[in-house]
Amino acid sequence: MARITGLGGIFLKTRDVERARRWYADVLGLTGEVGIDLPWSRDKGGDPYSILGFFSAATGYFDPSDAPFMINLRVDDLDGFLGQLEAKGVAVLGRQDEAYGKFAWILDCDGIKIELWEQIGLAPGAQV
Repeated sequence: MARITGLGGIFLKTRDVERARRWYADVLGLTGEVGIDLPWSRDKGGDPYSILGFFSAATGYFDPSDAPFMINLRVDDLDGFLGQLEAKGVAVLGRQDEAYGKFAWILDCDGIKIELWEQIGLAPGAQV
């Protein structure tokens, strides 16, 4: 049976495509020829996975962005990455550690909320 194998991409509307490409390259170090390449890799947290998550329309989780979505990007060292962002003048909106990962949030150049995630251990609900 044919099936979905993973997240193929995230596509964003932006007021200025080149500005957005520069911001993602300069601030997050993400580049690519057509868009931004996000290769999968095995990190220290077991099998990598992506989530297509759903939130109530009334959620405040995406605040202060007014976009109806949020981007979650995996990082291999959240503390180190936050240090790099702060050195570039990027404001970190918050930080939270859970049993399955460490999280922090920033806004991109268009005000879209980005959740940075360092996976720890197995996926929530995974079979051991």
